[in-house]
Amino acid sequence: MRASRLVSILMLLQTHGRMTAQALAETLEVSVRTVYRDMEALSAAGIPLFGEAGHDGGYQLLDGYRTRLTGLTVAEAESLFLTGLPTAAADLGLGAVVTAAQLKLMASLPAELRDRVGRISERFHLDAPSWYHDGDDTPHLTAVADAVWNQFPVRMRYLRWAEPHEVTRTVDPYGLVLKAGHWYLVARSADQFRTYRISRLLALDVLTERFDRVEGFDLATYWQTYLERFDTRRHQGQATLRLSPNALKRLPHIMEPAITQAANQIATEPDPDGWTRVTIPIESIDQAVPELLKLGADAEILAPQELRERITQTLDTMILIYQRRR
Repeated sequence: MRASRLVSILMLLQTHGRMTAQALAETLEVSVRTVYRDMEALSAAGIPLFGEAGHDGGYQLLDGYRTRLTGLTVAEAESLFLTGLPTAAADLGLGAVVTAAQLKLMASLPAELRDRVGRISERFHLDAPSWYHDGDDTPHLTAVADAVWNQFPVRMRYLRWAEPHEVTRTVDPYGLVLKAGHWYLVARSADQFRTYRISRLLALDVLTERFDRVEGFDLATYWQTYLERFDTRRHQGQATLRLSPNALKRLPHIMEPAITQAANQIATEPDPDGWTRVTIPIESIDQAVPELLKLGADAEILAPQELRERITQTLDTMILIYQRRR
């Protein structure tokens, strides 16, 4: 642990030029006293560094000195694809590894390229969770990620929507997908691939006997196909609407892409009032009522009749509530 920390100090000083003991301690998550001891050890080992006291002081390597200890470990090299996803890396238990890999890469670059990379990280940031929603609580994610990487089967107790709600499955974990702040496991069971939401894992045991992956399996292709099937499965009904020009403009901002795409494909020519008739997919009457109410007075539901009546009942109830408050 200490040897790794000493290398990290060299990388930090080589990358940043000068750093205070306090800044080094915060970056390495150790005490300032530990940093002082590490600096003494580096000096005793012949590393040409010096420190200056005062507000503008700090530790610094002598000009021209560059450490050769920039080689990536296997784990650091494997984690490079997550360097743009610090939160995801931390969720997978790879936060420290990614940080070390980034540090070694930065230290190995010439000063000009190092500055350009620094500007990119300062000006671009990826935030995976969607607006108004926090990410899932995923206590089993690190263990699942390790099983995926090492090809260990897992026995899991899972909470699903259908009855019976709690089921136990033994699966071969093939991959993890981060979608809008939610982690999903793609796994194979009984020669069939399925998708499980990590936050719904109630218990997990990683087995010791490794499994062989199906040759040619492509995670990205599977996920795209899964999303297409998912939309088809959940959109079991249709609704016909009249939309004002304002509603058509607002549709992409308040409805999901599948609904917007369907509306654009089946839209009729505007009537004399400028309104357009469209047909959109819906999951159910219960789900459609709050979604379509977002359109307010810019939409009229024409069919199915049950949906039209439910919208009317909801609006009548709202009117009564507000009239009593006058």
